[in-house]
Amino acid sequence: MKKKSNRIWWILGGLVVLIVGGLVAAKQAGLIGKPEATEVDFATVKRTDITERVSASGRVQPQVEVKISPDVSGEIIGLYVNEGDPVKAGQLLCRIRPDNYESLLARARATVNQSRAQLEQTKAAVAQSSARLIRAKADYERQQKLYADKVISSADLETSAANYNVAKQEVEAANANVRASSFNIKSAEASLRDATENLRKTTIYSPVNGTVSKLNIELGERVVGTSQMAGTEIMRIANLQNMEVRINVNENDIVRVNLNDTADIEVDSYTMTGRKFKGVVYEIANTANGLTSSAGAAASLSADAVTEFEVKVKILNSSYADLLAQKDKKGYPFKPGMTASVEILTDRKSNILAVPIAAVTTRSADSTAIDTATMKDNQNGTVNEVPAGQTQKKEKTKEIVFVNAGGKAIQRNVTTGISDFENIEILSGLKEGEQIISGPFIAVSKKLKNDDLVIKRDPKKDKKKEDKEE
Repeated sequence: MKKKSNRIWWILGGLVVLIVGGLVAAKQAGLIGKPEATEVDFATVKRTDITERVSASGRVQPQVEVKISPDVSGEIIGLYVNEGDPVKAGQLLCRIRPDNYESLLARARATVNQSRAQLEQTKAAVAQSSARLIRAKADYERQQKLYADKVISSADLETSAANYNVAKQEVEAANANVRASSFNIKSAEASLRDATENLRKTTIYSPVNGTVSKLNIELGERVVGTSQMAGTEIMRIANLQNMEVRINVNENDIVRVNLNDTADIEVDSYTMTGRKFKGVVYEIANTANGLTSSAGAAASLSADAVTEFEVKVKILNSSYADLLAQKDKKGYPFKPGMTASVEILTDRKSNILAVPIAAVTTRSADSTAIDTATMKDNQNGTVNEVPAGQTQKKEKTKEIVFVNAGGKAIQRNVTTGISDFENIEILSGLKEGEQIISGPFIAVSKKLKNDDLVIKRDPKKDKKKEDKEE
């Protein structure tokens, strides 16, 4: 019984030795304990053409659109155009009731005539006062001779001298009245011109050639007009043959947009047909949208503000000449206010070294000290206090690409240039023909580290996994 028990122990001990020896041999051979490889996608560094684009959306508008507002107020008694009608410069558009302005004109004319009559009266008064002055002068001279001969008293001479001085003052007053009457005539004539102009403004003509793109009034409506500010907008006249797209471009992209850059324009109304139009940038705003004052500029610095600049892109007529030829049947192809998407071609390079844009990511490069009193834990959302005077390290970032070196991911610093929706230019750090890791995104951007093992991802396996999850 004792021998049988010893034999069992010897067998168990032998099995333990065999298992331990097998594990040691398997580990040395690399069969167990090997780090798990990350499944990734590979791509090759190659030469290609890249066209850099800036995308934005906006609305189609006429390049020239005139807003018609009256200079006088009143009731619309004549409306001679409809929305969509073509008009020529000088064509009659509408009329405002002129009755009041005709009365004002008649009153102004009467005032001018009255002022002219007053001028004639003052001229007659000048002639009369001049005659009295001559008589007073002659009388004064006679009185002087008589006084010298001691025929009259000094009182009589003084009376004659006073009459002479009064006559001279009357002539000066009469001449002043003539000048005043002349000024009154000029004032009355100015009022007459004003009344004539106001009466003329009751009839409104088209200032330009174009199409009535918007009509805001009906026959019989009352409109408000002033000469100092814009009154009621009665209609708009636009040149629908020359259209543009007004887009808002983010401040990060506006520095890449230049005058005369070409653009591809997709108007939503023609999306079903797959039609795209050509355009060219002809105007770039120098001031951001909404920054009309220092208060507006201060408001734009808030955390939620988005700074954008307006860019005007002219739609080239040659890109829709066939649609213009059909305008007599269907009208002009573009209507003001249509939604459009624009891709501005800001740069183009041919035969340059490039990789898929998903292959480039950023990682920390070095650390710098920044004085702070608090530090926020980004993972748990709590705020950890840092003693005042101590520092928190703020990491700079650098652009990197992972190169496949015999199944290992090797981190490589790169310098990039322009990019499109698929590829990005490599200025330095890679050579043509090298194999790089281009995906998946989470692996390239966060998971992969230098010297990690990698293997090619099996798309079929991922497909089966997705189907199973569904």
